[in-house]
Order: sequence, then structure tokens, then C-alpha cells
Amino acid sequence: MSKTRIAVAGAGYIGLAHMEVAQKSASIELSAVVDPSPAAKAHADAAGVPLYTTLAELFAKDKPDGVVLATPNPLHVPHALECIAAGVTMLLEKPIAQTVAEAETLVRAAEEANAKILIGHHRAHSPIMAKAKQVVDSGVLGRLVAVTGTAMFLKPDHYFADAPWRKELGAGPILLNMIHEVHNLRMLAGDIVAVQAFTSHAVRGFAVEDTVAISLRFASGALGTFLLSDTAASAKSWEQTSQENKVYPTYDDEDCYVVAGTNGSLAIPTMRLKTYPRDVDRSWWKPFEVGVVGMVRDDPIKHQMEHFGAVVRGEANPLVSARDGLANLRVTEAIVAAAKSGTAIDIKT
Repeated sequence: MSKTRIAVAGAGYIGLAHMEVAQKSASIELSAVVDPSPAAKAHADAAGVPLYTTLAELFAKDKPDGVVLATPNPLHVPHALECIAAGVTMLLEKPIAQTVAEAETLVRAAEEANAKILIGHHRAHSPIMAKAKQVVDSGVLGRLVAVTGTAMFLKPDHYFADAPWRKELGAGPILLNMIHEVHNLRMLAGDIVAVQAFTSHAVRGFAVEDTVAISLRFASGALGTFLLSDTAASAKSWEQTSQENKVYPTYDDEDCYVVAGTNGSLAIPTMRLKTYPRDVDRSWWKPFEVGVVGMVRDDPIKHQMEHFGAVVRGEANPLVSARDGLANLRVTEAIVAAAKSGTAIDIKT
């Protein structure tokens, strides 16, 4: 079988990660790099593929089977529309767009053209998250009652000194980090229909928040809380618990999510499971049956690329659709609005 030819647009940090897994794949061939920056030539040369400065040039000279769009956020929608017009399936990095209005425009265009878009929420392809969702969906926890999540970590001072825009409105952990968490929460507990949030910038004093406390209501009636901070010296974050990104130190005893139902709870990613063995035992005066759910750890970027290849070949539907990307952005925007207004915000689903 011939390999599926995939081009990568955007040779930045995440684009290089996509290029690496494509080059290692048995079913995918990295066909080209698209990036107008001078630094991109060295990356294309190292990969042994041609470099194009625009998508239009790529499509005219060497049209691939699919394109990974790892370009800057303001270019997501215009580049995606170019791919739709060219009839090329795309993996579009998160967020789907800068605003919900832009995302709605893209979703309409994609659906009218019957275009296939995979949104790059790569944690959706994590074997840990797949196993956790399997446990929740199995019913062993009973009816879902509550979800708690944390993303608490310490970004060093130079992170902000190196890029002063990170101190200003338009940055901050809600917009930069929460989009990752929203999809995980939706995977585990379903659609989020309302949020409330409090923010603080008491530690750093920047224009943007450094800490956020979020309350969530899910369509099922379950409730959730999420604590997000980029100034907390804590290991309770996906990066520091999942062991999926080797750049980060990890701690085997830490979790960042707990999902609880009427019959038990699951801590993620340690996968510690506590359940009542019989209905008659469902009481806090009775001991849980305690265990650890078996799972494997592997690079979700790799799994995402293999899935993208299957989507391009027509063997699978996108695990994270454009509508999923829109839903994730709606929740993120609602959190910002709730923090500004001090009131609960209902979310269109």
C-alpha cells in the first residue's frame, strides 16, 4: 500500500512535532513543509522534503493527500478555508479559531463542502484518556455525579520576560491553557452547558489572570470544578502527571482529574479505581473495592497522526470534529465572560 502523503504548514514547535511523527510512521509520508520564514528551510532540508512559502504554491505544485495546519492562531481560519477550496483534508491545530464567530463560519463552510477536518486536540488521542473514557462509559462508576480537575504549574519569570505579550490581555492561562482541559472534561463527562469563574492576578500583578477557579455544569446534570494556575508550585497538571511529554518532570503519585459517580470514582492518570462491589455496600461506612485500571502510556501526537492518515484515506471519521473544536472554544470564551461579569454563563450546545 502506498503511503499517505501529508504536508505540514508551520515549522514551529508543534509543527516540528508533527513532522517527526510523520517521518517515523509506516503509513504516512511527509511530503512537504509550508512556511515563509527563513528558518523553515533548514527544517525542510533536514527532513529531505521541498519547502513552499504558501499553501497556494503547495497545492499548485505538489498537492498532498492531507495537510497539517500548525500555523499561528490568526491564520487558522483563512488557511482552513484554502484547504476546503482545494479539496484537501486537514488536521487543524487548536484552537479552531480565535473567536466563536470565526469558528462558526469555518464549520458552516466545512459542512457545506462536506470537508473533513480533524481538530488537533491531541490529548483526545492519549491512551490514558481513551482508557479513562472506557471506564466511565462502562457504567462501573454508576451515574456520573461530579468531576474535579486541576492544572496547576509554575511558569518561570523568563517565560514572561521573553515574550511580554504573555502579560497582556489576550494571553493568560484561560486562553493559553484551558482549551486543552476543556476537551478532556468533555470527553469524560459530556457537554458543558454552563460555567462560572473567578480570576486573580494577585501574585504577578499582570493585566491577565494567573489563577482561575471554575465551576461547571454538564448536560447530564453532573457538576464540576477546575482550578487553573500558572503561578502555583504544584505538580497537579496533565503535563506533570501523564508522562506523555518527556520535556516535563513527572510524579507517579499525582492526579489531575477525579471522576465520581454513584457507585465509584476514578482518579486520572494514576487510574486508581474505587467502587462498591454490591448495591448494599453503597455507604461511606463501607469500604471500597480498590484497584488500578491497566493502561499503557504512549505519545498522543503519534496516535493523532495515524488517525489523521485514516481520516484522509476515508477509513475513519475525525475523533475531534470541527464541531467539537467549536464547542471547546465556546466553553473557553464562556469562562472568560463569566470571570468578567461575575455571573454564570449558559453555553449554547
